[in-house]
Amino acid sequence: MSDVTPPEDLEMTIDLGARREVVEAAYAEHGAAGTVPEETLEVTPRRARPAVAEDSPIAGGYHLRPLAWADITRVAALEVELFGASAWTMGMLTEELRGRGRWYIAAQPDGEGVPAPLVGYAGLWFDGDSCHLMTIGVDPRVAGHGLGGAMLDALIERAREIDAISLLLEVAVDNERAIAMYTSRGFTTIGLRKRYYQPEDVDAYTMQLPLREGAAGS
Repeated sequence: MSDVTPPEDLEMTIDLGARREVVEAAYAEHGAAGTVPEETLEVTPRRARPAVAEDSPIAGGYHLRPLAWADITRVAALEVELFGASAWTMGMLTEELRGRGRWYIAAQPDGEGVPAPLVGYAGLWFDGDSCHLMTIGVDPRVAGHGLGGAMLDALIERAREIDAISLLLEVAVDNERAIAMYTSRGFTTIGLRKRYYQPEDVDAYTMQLPLREGAAGS
């Protein structure tokens, strides 16, 4: 695993709350990184969530916030736990989070003095036209309690805010839970990428959520 350390003054994400022209202006002013909003992202309870055990890390609730450089070690550990051989290394995460047009969030347990680290992370890339969902990861200890859906909803909202044409993603053909979550938000399958996930040699569906009229299949 790489021990690449980002510069202390480098922000992790571009604030994509503005439209494309403003994002480009941020690139010009700040290079590959822009600014991260300080406020906590609102978690909207769009669907009823299952009960959470009293000893769960999110028994007291959770909130979404911008991912910080201090989170990268925790994210790398969750990557290995969730994705095994295809997990992003520390070096790969560092390069990804330095990239232009990225917007990453974390799910953090609520409560003062809560010892649990972040329990989820997700991010997208805006290429100037469409957004691409780069990853969603949820700590297995809190899976099934709506975190993945809440983070996906936040990414969809952000893509709409910046007037993206669509939101695209790849998902393993055997990941039934994720496919069901994406389908419930209006994503449809538009293609198949053979042997997309390596070294597992697993195919992936390409799915799309059109965000503008006439964007389907683009």
